[in-house]
Amino acid sequence: MAKFEWKAFLIPYEQAVEELKVKFKSIRKEYRRRNEYSPIEFVTGRVKEISSILEKANKFNIPMDRIGYEMEDITGIRIMCQFVDDINKVVNIIRGRKDMQIMYEKDYVANVKKSGYRSYHMVIKYPINMADGPKEILAELQIRTLAMNFWATIEHSLNYKYKQDIPENIKAKLKRAADAAFQLDEQMLEIKDEIMDAQKLFEIKSSLISNIINNISLISSTGKISDALRFRSKLNLLIEKGEVNELNNLLKDTEKSLRTNK
Repeated sequence: MAKFEWKAFLIPYEQAVEELKVKFKSIRKEYRRRNEYSPIEFVTGRVKEISSILEKANKFNIPMDRIGYEMEDITGIRIMCQFVDDINKVVNIIRGRKDMQIMYEKDYVANVKKSGYRSYHMVIKYPINMADGPKEILAELQIRTLAMNFWATIEHSLNYKYKQDIPENIKAKLKRAADAAFQLDEQMLEIKDEIMDAQKLFEIKSSLISNIINNISLISSTGKISDALRFRSKLNLLIEKGEVNELNNLLKDTEKSLRTNK
């Protein structure tokens, strides 16, 4: 029997992880460039370890020559959201894309697993352009909130420790923790508008401060050291408690100082 060439087999899956991460991160950047709220908070991805592939193949009696057709999570992408209602927004974004074909979906947010696990799964068929031509692979997308991801990561570690046989008392505590995590998600949803306003304000202030610091550096480079020190001192006072209009005014002052130097 010929030796299974793992390195060659995994190349398209590794390429898929990188491409999909870039695509979903680009969606986030696109929202940010338009100064809109992004339902995608961050994205991670991985290729399943060979030992895990073999373990799963053995568990489900998948022949080696069928692994690429029957194992759906060799390529795994996790898309994290801040709020529960962001999950459906991400799902709809994926449904509208032409570069990935949805094979099926599993909603473990509405249909919670007995363990307390919550997440939205989508299995897609994704085309990869290899050196010897196109190849389609299966990939699993998991869309979940940060709280859901924290819980799922803990459960995964415990399943690994106890070899999928977590003691009942720990299972009960995990279930309570899962419910508490979901209650947190629901409470955060109730104050979503307030949170988004605060985040938007932080972004605006960060941008203003960055522009002011850049201008102060330019002013200093032109030899107007006293002006640069005065602006820096005023900025230091505003960084902690300054309002947006005060930072705007300081930005205009630094711009005026640069113009008068020309």
